[in-house]
Amino acid sequence: MSDITQHCENGVLQLSLNRPQKKNALSQQMYRQLTAALQQAEHDAAVKVVLLQGSSDCFSAGNDLQDFLGAGELNSQHPTVQFLYQLAQFSKPLVAAVAGLAIGIGTTALLHCDLVYAADNARFQLPFTQLGLCPEAGSSVLLPNVMGYQRAAQYLLLGEAFGAAEALQLGLVNQIVSAPELLALAQQKALKLASLPPDAVQSSKALLKRQHKTLTLETIAAELVQFQRLLNSPECQTRIAAFFQR
Repeated sequence: MSDITQHCENGVLQLSLNRPQKKNALSQQMYRQLTAALQQAEHDAAVKVVLLQGSSDCFSAGNDLQDFLGAGELNSQHPTVQFLYQLAQFSKPLVAAVAGLAIGIGTTALLHCDLVYAADNARFQLPFTQLGLCPEAGSSVLLPNVMGYQRAAQYLLLGEAFGAAEALQLGLVNQIVSAPELLALAQQKALKLASLPPDAVQSSKALLKRQHKTLTLETIAAELVQFQRLLNSPECQTRIAAFFQR
């Protein structure tokens, strides 16, 4: 079975992370599949909305580090890089359903979603500095825009974890429900979006994103330069080695 499953019905394309044995940690193959699915959805008139979800107990533990480290330099051919740019420029509504762990890219990807629904067991963390790395996915500009500089610094510099209630208070998520209710709620909201005139919805999204679109793309590029530099540093390599020995 694929680590990314797809199902399209009533204008909603559901993309489900399905790698439970690795807590839905994203491999390069999964990035390729997600990018291809978004590219196809962009040009498929039958797709009005994309719903990104994990399971009822885990969204994503972030990058599969071992797989990520073997994928080479962070250039335009790197599957992770291709996914980040595709996600940032996707023109149709993105809805996310988040339960359990949402670590690293599991949190930063949400900053590109239009509606985010969380289970009460959701736990978010951006542990980049703890690994000797820096923010990615445009989060160094998008996160302060959502919650203000001081809170963004708390989570991006200290890497402290936070729960669903705090994510709601900070504006990262729209609504919290119990884990068993999450996927049904997200599907309901996605279907409601899909029932609206698509041109009106996409135009509205474009206007909402207009102010930060160019800055977001520039920030992703700047973050990648620093991320690659730090990834090659002895300190980062030491910390990642320690992570694998845990």
